[in-house]
Parts: sequence; structure tokens; C-alpha cells
Amino acid sequence: MPEESVRPLERGLAVLRALAAAEPGQLRAGDLVRATGLARSTVDRVLTTLARLGYVRLRGQELHLTPRLMELGNAYLAASGLTGEVAARTARLADELDESVSLAVPDGDGVRFVTQAARRRAMSVAFRIGDLLPPERCAPGALFAAAWDEERWAAWRARVAAGPAQEAYPALPPGPAPAGTPDLAERVAHARRSGWALDDQLIEPGLIAVAVPVRDTAGRVRYALSAVSHTSRYSARGLAAAMLPRLRAEAEHLAGLSGTEAPPRATPAETAPPADAADPAAAKDELGPGFLQSLARGLAVLRALGGARGEGLPLTALAEATGLPRATARRSLSTLEAAGYAAHDGRLFRPLPRILELGHAALSRLTFAELAEPHLRDLADRVHQSASATVLDGTDIRYVARAATVRVMSVRITVGTRFPAYATAMGRVLLAGLPEDERERLLRAAPPRALTPRTVTGPGELARVLDRAAAEDHATADEELEDGLRSVAVPVRDAAGRVVAAVNVAQHAGTAPLSRTRDALLPALRATAAAIETDLHIAARFNAVRMS
Repeated sequence: MPEESVRPLERGLAVLRALAAAEPGQLRAGDLVRATGLARSTVDRVLTTLARLGYVRLRGQELHLTPRLMELGNAYLAASGLTGEVAARTARLADELDESVSLAVPDGDGVRFVTQAARRRAMSVAFRIGDLLPPERCAPGALFAAAWDEERWAAWRARVAAGPAQEAYPALPPGPAPAGTPDLAERVAHARRSGWALDDQLIEPGLIAVAVPVRDTAGRVRYALSAVSHTSRYSARGLAAAMLPRLRAEAEHLAGLSGTEAPPRATPAETAPPADAADPAAAKDELGPGFLQSLARGLAVLRALGGARGEGLPLTALAEATGLPRATARRSLSTLEAAGYAAHDGRLFRPLPRILELGHAALSRLTFAELAEPHLRDLADRVHQSASATVLDGTDIRYVARAATVRVMSVRITVGTRFPAYATAMGRVLLAGLPEDERERLLRAAPPRALTPRTVTGPGELARVLDRAAAEDHATADEELEDGLRSVAVPVRDAAGRVVAAVNVAQHAGTAPLSRTRDALLPALRATAAAIETDLHIAARFNAVRMS
């Protein structure tokens, strides 16, 4: 590291790498001491800072990365030229080909995935956004290695001679490389002649892929576009014959889009740090030496690199974006550059794809249920009642996440349970979020029927209930699904403002009026929905989050 490097930032990055490399919840603070070689007091201060920034959550003694950490990887993806249209077209191509499709970029002498649209099959691709593969074991590697100079080839040969690649490339399956792996130089020569590259079971038996280059305006390979399949569906040559015409056409289209459109915009919820961490100086005053202000500032500089589209940003712009003195921003940038997360051409700074190793791969497969569950648990602890999240499934709601409390009398519902949407608070929130014609179509498909004497079933009255839910941004159901059961629910919206889920608290009706229950629960419900939305917007900015 250079002399002016920021030691707390170095240590914070080391802790994040160790957390990202472990299975979720498998590391505790003592394990981080052994993994990083740092003193326990240093690890504790780093974790305190990361928790205050919203990047780490402590569950008992277990440490968990949070979806908010993905904003670091999102900074690279935004600056790299990845756009909403590029990601959407990749997903549509996967649907059209009925095969997994991915985009990868070069990262040193490795290959790192930046977008993937996978098929749901018993045998499917397990790589994640941010995973790194060696060039000799994948199709994109031959495309990227075609641009190597002799120094890069020498570094690659030294790495191969040093032994198996598993330690440097943890995404590889365990075990030795398949026998008879073609020489990378031979594959590069083929890629130069043909304009495409093949992976014939280079990673593991049965897995095959074909890749084509997506070039920038200067003719350099910006991405590799790949289709991935299995030998149960194609031979390697058969996959190439079937996929190449469509892949080449799509690569030409992506080359025209790449970098010309603004990336998916970060929502205000995404760009604002947690309220108690918005001011590192205030956090430092409150937590004292337990809060590493220079680590927080360094990560703010890393996030600001997301604005470095094109060739990059000058130091002055980064200092202005973070509110830091130029000298402070420069020291953070020097540290990030030495660690391989930023590049500097003498005038401009830009982020590098290695940023994706800071938890992005580990978090990119989170489902909505996994994302929502910690917030539901916090809500249940706060109100001492069970909390749930549902999605609309036809004319029903379906429970996808739940945090239950232990009480003498409690609502016992399991994930996967379905109820008619019209008779539940969450269903009313979800129906209220639909266009009016779609809402009417669903209600006609399954006409409401009385489940209790209090169930609203009349079309006119139910329409007024749903209109009120849309206007007031919440809904209630008082003994309409089941005698004695009362519920209050609020919507969860995606970054485009669409209602995609609902969160509720359900309890025994008791003798208190519904208005008192509603007023008592709504503040906590709305805070929980806002926290879920923040995580969802960050996680889904460049990545499809499975809702069910």
C-alpha cells in the first residue's frame, strides 16, 4: 500500500472480503480475526462502523451482509456502462433462447460476470453476478485474452504454474480441471479467426457455453455475451450452431446501446444512508473510537465513483460529491487504487470490476423473502405480534415471508399459505395497486363470497374499500377472513413505484376499536415497508430479485 493509504479503509475492505467469502451467518467476530490477521479490537471497530452504515447485521453472534452493501457493486455497474435496457435485453434473450444468458467483463486476467438471466431447471448455472472465473476455464476468457500484451500473458502463465486455481477463483467447482483442457493460446487463436469462443465442459462435466464479443466504439471487447447450456440438451458444437446467429445479432445491438443510456437511477431511498449514519462526524461523536470515520469516508468515495461514466471523474468532482476535502478524497482514492478497486489515468478516476467481490456475488441471489425476513423480525419484535409479507398470486395472496411471535393466542400461518385477496388487508393493498381494469378482471374471475358475517362482498362497497386503500396507502380487515382476526397492511413498492408486495401485522381483534389498532401499528408498518423498499431498490437496480 502507498504511504498515504488510509489504514482503516484497508482493514474495512479486508473484513468485507472475508465476510463475502464465507457462507451467510457462518462467520463471527473471532473468525474474522483469524481470516484477516487483524486484532480483535480492530475487527470490532470495523464491524461497528459497517453496522452503522447498514452494511452488516448482527444476529446473535452471527454476522450477515445486508442488501445495502450492493450499492458498492452498483457503483461499478453504473459507471461501467451497464444500463437498464442492456440488462432487460439479456433477460429477454434468455427467454427467447430458453438458455441461461450472461454478460461478463475482463478483470485483470480473470472473467467477472456482471449480468445473468438463468433458467429454472434442476441442472442450472450457479454462477452469480460478481463471480470471477479464470480465462482458461470459460468461453469469455478466450475473447478477452485476445487483447493481452506479453506482460499479461506472463502473469497468467505464472499463476497457472503456481497450482490449482480454486483459491484465487472460489466460484470454481471443487476438484481438478477437466482432463484434456485446450491450451488458452489455441482457443484465443480460434476466437480471433472465428469471432466467437466455446467452453466445452471446461468448468465441469456437462456444462457448455458459447460466447461472442460486444465491442465499444473503439472496437475493444467491452463485454462477452454468453449462452450456457448442458450436454443433455446440446453438444458443444450443436450449441454454437444453434445460438451463434442470435448471439451475434444481439451483440451488435448491445454495442449500440452500451454506454449511451443512463443506468437505472438510484432511488432517494437507495442513495440516502440510514438516518443514524448520514453524518460520519455525528456518528463519530456518538460512538467515539468505535466508529472509524475514515472507513466511512473511504466507502463514500467508492460509492461516488458510480458517477464516473465514460473515462472517469476528476478528483475535484469526487471531493464535491462526497463533501470531503480534496486531500481526504485523494488518500481514499489512493487506497482504493492500490487495492484494485479503482484506476487512475493521471487525471481521471474510475471504478474497477473487482468491487463486485465486496459482497455483491453473495447477495445477488437474494429472493424477496430473504430480503424482507430480517425486517419482519424487527417489526415483530417491535409490536410483539406476528408480521408477514405476501405477493398477489392470481386472485389470492400468497405468504412469502413471516416472522412469528410466541404468545398464548397468536396467528399461526405458514409461508406458502394462500387466502382470497379481497377479504384480507394485504390483498386489498395489492389489489388497490393494480390498474382498475385488471383489478375488476380479477374480481370477476373469482366473485367474492362471505367468509364471515363481516366480509365485504358487494362490488360497489368493495370498490370503495379498495379506492380508500389506494388513497390512504394502507388497508385493514376486521374479522372478514376469520372471526376474531384483525389485520393492518401497507404496500411495498419497486423502484418504478409499482406495488409488488404487502406487509401486515395480524392479531386477535379483542375489544379495542379498529381505529386504535390501526393507529398503533401504522407507524411501525410504514417504517418496515420503507426499509424493505430500500433494500429491494438497491438489490434490483442491476439484478432481478425473485419475488416468490
